[in-house]
Amino acid sequence: MEDLRHLGGDTPRVMVADGSLLVRRLIGDVLRQSLPGVEIVDCASLADATQALAAAPVDLVSTALSLPDGDGLQLARSVRESTGQRYVPVIVVSADAQAHLEARRFTDDVTDHFDKALGHRALAEFIRGYVQPEPIPDAHVLYVEDSRTVALATRRMLEAQQMRVTHVLSAEDALAYLEAYRDGPAAPGADLVLTDVYLKGELSGHDLLRAVRRDFGYGKRQLPVLVMTGDGNHDNQVALLRAGANDLVVKPAEERVLATKALFQLRLSAIRD
Repeated sequence: MEDLRHLGGDTPRVMVADGSLLVRRLIGDVLRQSLPGVEIVDCASLADATQALAAAPVDLVSTALSLPDGDGLQLARSVRESTGQRYVPVIVVSADAQAHLEARRFTDDVTDHFDKALGHRALAEFIRGYVQPEPIPDAHVLYVEDSRTVALATRRMLEAQQMRVTHVLSAEDALAYLEAYRDGPAAPGADLVLTDVYLKGELSGHDLLRAVRRDFGYGKRQLPVLVMTGDGNHDNQVALLRAGANDLVVKPAEERVLATKALFQLRLSAIRD
């Protein structure tokens, strides 16, 4: 995954837009601890952020959903319209991120979202995953995909981040794998599950997710589950999130987004532990 420090040399520039001075300071402080040398572009409003974008490029934008003179979605649009910044990641930080995700209120200008309830330390890890990605050597991913062609490409993305991948072709195979580790010291047998929704066999990725959460009793931090889906149906996406998916990855998977989401869930699990 490409390191995003391409606009300002070796020093990443991260814009933090929030109407609360206290929140901006807290986020800025944890980012400086997590990313030595980071330059924080502090913005109290949409107007401040727009002016800062016109003055100099940034490597990432973190914005509250609600700003004193607008909202984070307007800021995301401004980023996309700024010369040379069309592909800069824009992260919306909100206590209502999950609700907005389920209601599909986020526009295509938003790269990703973050739930404030996870805390500022977790946010710093999330942002670092985009700005300065760091592999987690030997993190073990149980990957469920029935297309060998898709699996090969996705596996390469994960292995490029030094993850160890166990690939199985069906939900049945994944459940058998997890069952083999269920009562042993190495339970749950993987650090993260990545699964497609539609799989060959009687069981789907949704069935696998339900079994992980209900039958095995593994919580979101004990065994994170990322679901890959090309299904744009709102109700189906909501059902996956409510069934216990940590997050969704839209197919075809973009390497930076997939790696960032996987690494973030792994780091968040470690933080909570």
